[in-house]
Amino acid sequence: MTKGLHVPSEIGKLRKVCLHRPGDELLNLPPDELERLLFDDVPFLEVAQQEHDTFAQILRDQGVEVLYLENLVAEVFDQVPGARAEFTDQYIAEAGIRGQHMPQIVREKLDSIEDNLEFVKKTMAGMTKSEIDMPLTASTTLDSLVNSESESDLIIDPMPNLYFTRDPFAVVGEGVNLNRMYSVTRNRETLYGKYVFKYHPDYKDVSLYFRRDCQFHTEGGDVLNINEKTLAVGISQRTQAAAIDVMAQNIFWNSDSKVERILAFDIPVSRAFMHLDTVFTQIDVDKFTIHPAIMGTLRVYELTAGKNPGDVNIRLIEDTLEHVLEDATGVDQVKLIPCGGGDPIAASREQWNDGSNTLCVEPGKICVYARNTVTNDVLYKEGLDLLVVPSAELSRGRGGPRCMSMPFWREDL
Repeated sequence: MTKGLHVPSEIGKLRKVCLHRPGDELLNLPPDELERLLFDDVPFLEVAQQEHDTFAQILRDQGVEVLYLENLVAEVFDQVPGARAEFTDQYIAEAGIRGQHMPQIVREKLDSIEDNLEFVKKTMAGMTKSEIDMPLTASTTLDSLVNSESESDLIIDPMPNLYFTRDPFAVVGEGVNLNRMYSVTRNRETLYGKYVFKYHPDYKDVSLYFRRDCQFHTEGGDVLNINEKTLAVGISQRTQAAAIDVMAQNIFWNSDSKVERILAFDIPVSRAFMHLDTVFTQIDVDKFTIHPAIMGTLRVYELTAGKNPGDVNIRLIEDTLEHVLEDATGVDQVKLIPCGGGDPIAASREQWNDGSNTLCVEPGKICVYARNTVTNDVLYKEGLDLLVVPSAELSRGRGGPRCMSMPFWREDL
């Protein structure tokens, strides 16, 4: 398989995808700290892993090469001298470790893990007090002593949202946005992408259109490749308008980029509309799944390159989602298929379980969660080929098949 990235659309035949198999980070989720860690519930890890393995196998059965984020990072550390030490420094600096001596104790614990894959998984899982033997010595500071007796059992937070590989970075054509995420909890996840795109022999030469040290925040769930020339981005709770300004500057004047316009969708700030891909996803050349609450007139801003390098033209479009998508795709008539079949209770229930968050494997063939029976029935009747993923535990993280996948390569349409 070729090196580099190539994702010119949402629906071209999927050839290569990056996933993260849920790991011990889900075991380090204390129920009283769920809100801070952006989780609503504690998934049963063993079943979540079984479901995720089924998802990966469904993709392989469709001819997709499945890459795991943890393996890509471990390969970097196996092949690039000094990369692991550089990563460890940065990881510890961003880990929020309290106490004067604790960072050094954590470093020694991490350095003692010889296998690079196990090391990567440990950094994702976080660290608890019970893992560290803290002798009370004369050199102990009051700060470290008080913190060792604080309510939280966590020294380093886990990264439970990591199996949603859609968000820390977003592939745009041949390049990538390495995001600065909305919350401190999730922003550490982008560190893994940094080392993949900085050092991995297959991906180190790709263009970066956004960097994790940018002052504005954005997440991959808000980025949809409509086609080679048109990118859709959500202005949402998780993606600031100013971040889209930065993207436009870096995308329009990069020789690797073929994107000529960015459509910025102004979507409501609420949990149901967390990202643009919870509002609509493309499933065929002329079909989209949508959240019914987004119907009506939308505010969409069209960004295009100005005459001089650095100039961006912005035009407000106030129109229906249907018309905006018809213009963007160049299709005469698009079909919007509502989550829950338009029934308000079914729609809100199945939207909660990501009924309109689908992963297109090729035009008209999509991965969906098994539990969204009403929406799936509607999709069947519209002639779509459904690849059904078991989802009792995976869905507790509030993300669907699209959220759980970051395409690295799609065929051209």
